[in-house]
Amino acid sequence: MMIRRIIIIVAGMIFLSLGTGHAQNVTFEASAKTVVGVGETFAVSFTVNAQGVIFRGPAFPNFMVISGPNGSTSSSIRMINGRTTMSIANSYSYYLQATKEGSYEIQPATITVDNKVYKSNSLTIKVIQNPGSSGQNPGQNTSPQNRNQQQGQTGPQSASNDVFVKAFISNAAPLQGEGIIVTYKIFTKVPISQIAFTKLSSFPGFWSQNLMKENEKNNQSTQIIDGQQYVVADIRKIVLFPLKSGTLTIDPLELQCVAQVKRPTKTRTGDPFFDDFFNDSFFNNSYSTIEKSLKSNPLVVNVKPLPAENIPVGFNGAVGTFSFNSTIDKTKLKTNDAINLKFTVSGEGNIQLIDKLDMTFPPDFETYDPKITSAINPISSGIAGTQTFEYLVIPRKPGNFTLKPVTFTYFDLKKRQYVSISTPQYAINVEKGSGESAAITYSGVNKEDIKYIGSDIRHIKNQPFTLQKTGVFFFGSTFFYLCLLIPLLLFIVLIIFWKKQNARKADIQLMKNRKATKVARNRLRKAEKFLKEQNKEEFYIEISQALWGYLSDKFNIPLAELSMESVNDALIKKNVNEEIIRQFTETLNDTEFARFAPGEKSLFMDKIFNEALEIISKIERELR
Repeated sequence: MMIRRIIIIVAGMIFLSLGTGHAQNVTFEASAKTVVGVGETFAVSFTVNAQGVIFRGPAFPNFMVISGPNGSTSSSIRMINGRTTMSIANSYSYYLQATKEGSYEIQPATITVDNKVYKSNSLTIKVIQNPGSSGQNPGQNTSPQNRNQQQGQTGPQSASNDVFVKAFISNAAPLQGEGIIVTYKIFTKVPISQIAFTKLSSFPGFWSQNLMKENEKNNQSTQIIDGQQYVVADIRKIVLFPLKSGTLTIDPLELQCVAQVKRPTKTRTGDPFFDDFFNDSFFNNSYSTIEKSLKSNPLVVNVKPLPAENIPVGFNGAVGTFSFNSTIDKTKLKTNDAINLKFTVSGEGNIQLIDKLDMTFPPDFETYDPKITSAINPISSGIAGTQTFEYLVIPRKPGNFTLKPVTFTYFDLKKRQYVSISTPQYAINVEKGSGESAAITYSGVNKEDIKYIGSDIRHIKNQPFTLQKTGVFFFGSTFFYLCLLIPLLLFIVLIIFWKKQNARKADIQLMKNRKATKVARNRLRKAEKFLKEQNKEEFYIEISQALWGYLSDKFNIPLAELSMESVNDALIKKNVNEEIIRQFTETLNDTEFARFAPGEKSLFMDKIFNEALEIISKIERELR
């Protein structure tokens, strides 16, 4: 029996090679129901009996396309009167829905076989209000190929548990500021491809960072669930830092993929032995592709507040495990020379949220806002790196000065307590410089930016004196009283202007609103630089921060409360055009999708940059 089976397998392989080695008549046929009802979903199939490439389907202007083209391949072996034949068919199917009554023509499709283009037949579909009222059966199909498929094939099916997505969280009850990791895994029993995210999860109340690098190969493993083996792969991995305490919800992730499922066929040869043999899964399993929409489970996070007892005065929300140190380039110098003072926070935790230090300088020192530099590296347990604050300090007067220690305070997750670290105290000896009285301006934080604009004592003029008539005095003249009055008026105006400026500076939200566009454009300039360098990760970070930061500053929305809904409500309140609101929302979605979606990102960088620049300009014009 075993020898007979081997002989038949070898014979089948010989028939297959003979069938592919000789030329055959290529046929390319279209088939579908001829009569369908309004609202009915039906299939249109294009079948070629050869291996083809570059399939181009027709347009379906009078129907709603549910899915397609869905490719499948089938083969069959027949034995009639001792003669065995083998056939191979490649099918491309569309699932359509009829929307209105009438008679409509479906144009031919084309396919290329051996560098020759073949065209299928056209189809005429009659759509009626009530299926079955016509003299012809609505389910009738006049194509012999389709009748063979109906008799010998079973439609492709995929169970609901063949492919699914599940979200996992490392800690569902963290402390405020403690990092947690959300991992999205896909479980599958069948081959899948073309994974595309349709809706990314939003993280209101969290600061987030993607942990999966661009084009990183997904970690795959196998897992037994309910007695069945699944292939498991990580598709997204995000670290989240809660910005507030309470119950926070993470929306589900939605995606689409193409699943490949088996479609068994039945072969009739007339010989019971051959029927049993060739109906074996080795010969009679064709494959079909099915589009599947997947949705992960939502997650609920119960964020606990940090301990309220013994909170240090300088605590600003840093949570993790950190070290803190400082360096100074010189302690002995002359007036108008610059000192570079650098503070570095390093460790693991919400390090990117550390944006300021409690630093004070002597009143005789001129200082500027620090230059902040971040070096962040995603790790398996969260985020680690350094945050550097660099100060430029310029002493104006000679003498001995002291830079007091700077204290950095954070909540240590390992010790479960607040920890304070202080830098050393620096003694500064400033000697008198040769150009102390000269005027100096500063255009940046580097010593190279300091410009000397003073000049030496001007020479005494030797020109003749101007003579005036006797009896004319400046005292008591109209010009004299104007000179007395004008300074008083100028002083009053100056006081009013000074008070208004102080009031504006005290209004933080107003200042943010006024500078929102400038800050956004600065970030877009940085993004343009990363675009030219093809630095995709930094480019998408700058674009995302430009859009979200612009919304936060312009509409006085805290970053923790930013979401698509709050953005939409704020724009509507400002009477922004609905089309511009829609474009802004699409730009935000495109940016977040391109930033976190796997695959090649450089194709979208130019498009996203232009969209971001254009939509911010449009909103500015609307708000004027």
